[in-house]
Amino acid sequence: MKILIADDHDLLKDTLVLFLRGEGNIETVTAADFDGAISMIDTKGPFDLIMLDYNMPGMSGLEGLKKALAYKGGQTVALMSGIATRAVAEEALALGAAGFVPKTLSAKSLVNAVRFMAMGEQYAPIDFMTQEEEEAAPNPLAEKLSRRELQVLEGLSQGKSNKEIARDLDLQEPTIKLHVKTLYRKIGAGNRTQAALIAKQEGLF
Repeated sequence: MKILIADDHDLLKDTLVLFLRGEGNIETVTAADFDGAISMIDTKGPFDLIMLDYNMPGMSGLEGLKKALAYKGGQTVALMSGIATRAVAEEALALGAAGFVPKTLSAKSLVNAVRFMAMGEQYAPIDFMTQEEEEAAPNPLAEKLSRRELQVLEGLSQGKSNKEIARDLDLQEPTIKLHVKTLYRKIGAGNRTQAALIAKQEGLF
């Protein structure tokens, strides 16, 4: 089984690769952005499954998913995210995604999901898809923040600049600065490093 994992968060990507390679019969290839994923399809494909991060550079959310699904006559593509809502997951599945994979899945569940999707089945965790939207973020820290602030905090946790976060979210840089200032106040952080550390300690990303 050959899997492509595209995510700009190196720690998460490396962890996924470790889990999957530990199964012994799963070959993994990685990319850090959408363009890199397309390049890997061209040079290292075909893949049994392509896993794309919803928020990585070049992805433009569901637009990247649509492009990947249709690329070269059709690909088996799943969407991964740590912050996407149930509505986004439902739309991804409706577009024909092989599945939606929350980054909070356990290692065992992740491996099972990958095998399931690679066999041609559509996957989405029942608990995620049936929970109420307002319950989508049970983490106490996450509950203090808006969805956009969570997206900005994830960018900070990945060491991205305001400019990079603005590009990823298709927003203006001054807007990102405002979100950063607000989330600092809400979580009690004094700077970017502290905000990222708090997010990590609270298990957000």
